[in-house]
Amino acid sequence: MIDEANAAQLDKNSLKCGGCGALLHFKPGTHSLSCQYCGETNEIKGDGTEHHIISLDYEKFVAGIDSARQDDGHKVVNCNNCGSTTVLDQFVSSECCPFCASGLVLDLKGGQQYVPPHYVLPFGINQQQGIAFFDKWLKGLWWAPNDLSKKVRSSASSLRGVYIPHWAYDTYAVTDYTGERGDYYYTTERYTVTINGRQESRTRQVRHTRWSYASGTVARQFDDVLVAASKSLDEKTLTKLGPWDFGAMVKFDERYMSGFRSETYQIDPQTGFGLAANIMHPQVLSDIRHDIGGDDQRIDSTDTDHQDKMIKYVMLPVWVSAYNYNNKVYQFTINANTGEVIGQRPLSWIKITLAILFVLALIALAVVFFQMQEGR
Repeated sequence: MIDEANAAQLDKNSLKCGGCGALLHFKPGTHSLSCQYCGETNEIKGDGTEHHIISLDYEKFVAGIDSARQDDGHKVVNCNNCGSTTVLDQFVSSECCPFCASGLVLDLKGGQQYVPPHYVLPFGINQQQGIAFFDKWLKGLWWAPNDLSKKVRSSASSLRGVYIPHWAYDTYAVTDYTGERGDYYYTTERYTVTINGRQESRTRQVRHTRWSYASGTVARQFDDVLVAASKSLDEKTLTKLGPWDFGAMVKFDERYMSGFRSETYQIDPQTGFGLAANIMHPQVLSDIRHDIGGDDQRIDSTDTDHQDKMIKYVMLPVWVSAYNYNNKVYQFTINANTGEVIGQRPLSWIKITLAILFVLALIALAVVFFQMQEGR
């Protein structure tokens, strides 16, 4: 988010190299800034409370979000190709989208205001480590074309570090419900079978369900229900990228962002809470079934009151890039906290077809073998 031109005004954050005057960048896996020219490092010193992570009152945050916006010259730029929203410094005049590699058209008339996050999970994996994770992922793609690794390995060197915005919600969910409790009971049923031309009478146990009305209230505390506030990566990718080590999270400090791009939120906190409620709902239903008891349950209605809602606006780190294979763009993303790689990849229909033919051949051989055995 920060470049040479505005390093001076952020000198209070120790972004300027004492050795050569260049801009210091955050060094992944540490709590230090490093100079890429002379190698000097500066430790990011906090006030002792940087790891003290707390949630903010949801209602107060939403009510005051407009007053929390800042305009320090940063640009909020939309990519016309993939729709991502990237925060750039005021002096950047050209840039490529980190998500699809398309050129970004910058509005040089001025920046948009943005809301600073509360917390940041610093990059724990550097670019070279990210490339190694990507290479390992490529080698594990069984159904990919044979030449894929050779053609796209160069794309890994263009990995871009990006902080993705997320909302983390806490809430005490109280749910009133109505439904039915099902209790199994068994009756003895008599039936006849024919054995060696003779009919025999036998009995068996038949299961039935006795249903009775049920209603009640269940409650559960939910903490750190995570919802991506970005639309730049699809929901499946963002879900698979987790989990994240929130224990390594620190209070937002712009020094951790130096040398990396970041997005601003595209999904507002109110919409995000609705998505969080959907994430919580299966657990609520499970609690209701447990509360109803019995052998089976039916849930007819639920009414959930989310009390004591809290929120955190956090930035989570990823390495992203895109590669072109046969004139089609494929995106891949690396969790810069754990090394998990989630990517799109082409399929080799030749490999798939050969695999299907191989399986069919095995089935045919098995059929012939059994027929031969029966014919003996």
